[in-house]
Amino acid sequence: MAGKKGYEATRRLRKRSKSKRGGNAARALPCSGVMAAKVEQYLESLAVKNYTPDTIEGRRDSLKTFVLWAHDRDLVTPESVSKTMLESYQRHLWRWRKPNGKPLGISTQRQRLSTLKDFFAYLTKQNHIPANPASEIELPRQEKRLPQEALSLQQVRAVLNVPDIRDPLGLRDRCMLETFYSTGIRRSELAKLEITDLNRDRQTLQVRQGKGRKDRVVPVGERALHWLEKYLDEVRPRLLLDANERALFVTSYGEAFNPDVISRMVSKFIKQADMGKEGSCHLLRHSCATHMLEGGADIRFIQQLLGHEKLETTAIYTQVSIEQLKAVHSKTHPAESGGGNAEK
Repeated sequence: MAGKKGYEATRRLRKRSKSKRGGNAARALPCSGVMAAKVEQYLESLAVKNYTPDTIEGRRDSLKTFVLWAHDRDLVTPESVSKTMLESYQRHLWRWRKPNGKPLGISTQRQRLSTLKDFFAYLTKQNHIPANPASEIELPRQEKRLPQEALSLQQVRAVLNVPDIRDPLGLRDRCMLETFYSTGIRRSELAKLEITDLNRDRQTLQVRQGKGRKDRVVPVGERALHWLEKYLDEVRPRLLLDANERALFVTSYGEAFNPDVISRMVSKFIKQADMGKEGSCHLLRHSCATHMLEGGADIRFIQQLLGHEKLETTAIYTQVSIEQLKAVHSKTHPAESGGGNAEK
């Protein structure tokens, strides 16, 4: 296998058992005890209420941090947690630094504290504790920041051209990038796509159980459809190990992708494009929306494409769609239109 890359390098690895393939370890709480048991009961209650698996796992991750922090301070039962202790935990989140020295983002701090407030509200409602110590915890003020600047058309082309389409895996990866940019779907939505979700005749994708468990249909552009047909005809059959596999995009092991793996792949391609940009799947989604707005698309159509519940969520893209503002500025500003006494 020396010197082999891409599909050829994976042919022997495809024979390995699932237990030897690595990948993401099963998620579990960092310690056991009463607190951990109550967390599991809370998460089970969310499943009963039909919360999505992604939401439940996100809350599990948020509560992991608190359970470990509490365990280190011998706070092993919910009854031992006071408002003062929770305020101390909030300061801990504010002071905490990542390995690169950067603090936790405000949105991450808000997410972890919001989950904690909901957890203790659940315990109080179920009479596991007499009073809710988190009821008066105030969340950090949300920052109103613009999303990352979208890629230019030239930068999008640079990213799309990174995969080596002479290799089956490279052709698959190009197809995935084209699908992201054409449809604006989320990474989790792309990972869940099944072979029957693509309608070649209508040039559409059926996005099932997207964010908020909502289905929607999105159009697929001609260029993306071209790559999808090449992938389906030339590559996917070679990757399959189980003829009953339903996933549209499959790994070199013939299985559906984990969204985290897709993120790492796309992030790598953006870095390899060598344009001074960092980002992942959301950057292609953001670029899709921005370019359509700059092309004259109505914001409500963009809302439908992206699957946003509220128009306000989509409206933020108009704040970074600079090309239309530049055109108006050029036509109307005295220093640009030739009016006034501005000196060149």
